[in-house]
Amino acid sequence: MSADSNKSIQNWNEDPFIQNLKALTESIWLNPDILSFDEATKDIALSAADVADAEARLERFRPYIAKVFPETEATQGLIESPLRRIPHMQAALTEYATMPLSGDLLLKCDSHLPISGSIKARGGIYEVLNYAEKLALAAGMLSEYDDYAKLDSEEFRTFFSDYSIAVGSTGNLGLSIGIMGARLGFSVIVHMSSDARQWKKDMLRSKGVVVVEHDSDYSVAVAEGRLQADSDPHCYFVDDERSVTLFLGYAVAAKRLKEQLHEQNIVVDAKHPLFVYLPCGVGGGPGGVAFGLKLTFGNNVHCFFAEPTRSPAMLLGLYTKLHDNVCVQDFDIDNRTAADGLAVGRPSGFVSNTMQHLIDGAFTVSDDTMFTLLALLSDTEDILLEPSALAGMPGIARIQNCEEYIHQHKLQNSMHSATHIVWGTGGSMVPPDELQNYYKTGAALRSKK
Repeated sequence: MSADSNKSIQNWNEDPFIQNLKALTESIWLNPDILSFDEATKDIALSAADVADAEARLERFRPYIAKVFPETEATQGLIESPLRRIPHMQAALTEYATMPLSGDLLLKCDSHLPISGSIKARGGIYEVLNYAEKLALAAGMLSEYDDYAKLDSEEFRTFFSDYSIAVGSTGNLGLSIGIMGARLGFSVIVHMSSDARQWKKDMLRSKGVVVVEHDSDYSVAVAEGRLQADSDPHCYFVDDERSVTLFLGYAVAAKRLKEQLHEQNIVVDAKHPLFVYLPCGVGGGPGGVAFGLKLTFGNNVHCFFAEPTRSPAMLLGLYTKLHDNVCVQDFDIDNRTAADGLAVGRPSGFVSNTMQHLIDGAFTVSDDTMFTLLALLSDTEDILLEPSALAGMPGIARIQNCEEYIHQHKLQNSMHSATHIVWGTGGSMVPPDELQNYYKTGAALRSKK
């Protein structure tokens, strides 16, 4: 434990940066503990081999996924999203930020991942498939050399119906777990926090998933799900706060992104750095993606978490080095944000510890900024997302306005040739009327600017 982590919450309350967070001021933190990739991963148990194993498992399941989810037929069961250039948005952001923004801006559209329409389709679906494979292999019903399309049968659905899966969620992870788990035949119970959207609860129930609602935030929903699973040996708990399996499912995204960049003739090296801005809630999704990116691109990729000003859980965990021993409520921050997927008061200790020397920094974004940029993206690129998916959009301006970071990493002569990727985490499953309400809120804010 570091000297910093021995400071009390009261001591941290007096810290100037913490005071800015408490005042809900949009802030940026540059990680002073960042190490080279080789140094940072010396004490991390996970490796490229673990990510490759996850990738191979997803490959084995492709015939099954293509068979039961027609929307993946064209990609032969590959769950992947487009990578889109957004030059009109970049031009609008230049005006919005009142500063030139060099390099190229792209949007990674995990908002349009098939099956469940958010980044959680990567980790959540992978963890369900991993559990299903283990059960079927142990029962002698499946071999890794089989055509996994055979899982689409009454025999397997009956077998899986003897088992249940539980998860705590603000919504999107619950959708991924629920849709895939129910399709395989599992009984699925999703514990949802009070800020979860009603349409997500309704959709899960329409798939035969049991939804348990809690009048508390995300952490309580997770704790209740964990408690239920502990009392039932046939109940598997998907632990968003601690799951290595989820983390690895997200990490697979990096190699696929490398292929997409290659297809678009985008080079990533010391002269062509890559910046990636990842909306962050409890941390599993963005942490896993960032870990995979560091594995893939080493020191040539710069990863930043983006959080709501009212829910800077991961930023607090990293900054204080208290990890999951601190929550936003400790600093009288209320964790009330329209970015429901990011409404997390306490970060994952596993992810916070894993990323302490790997993540380049983090910044906070107000709800008003997210809504404003949501409307701006819709007007310029005809892409309409949910508020949380816009958390990373200010990243390109925040970094280019940060001379300290640019000089520290000797990037002065390469920013003009940099690639900036905003990870768009969700939105395609949101009902049209709710998306329009998001847009109207953002448009109204834009008109006041």
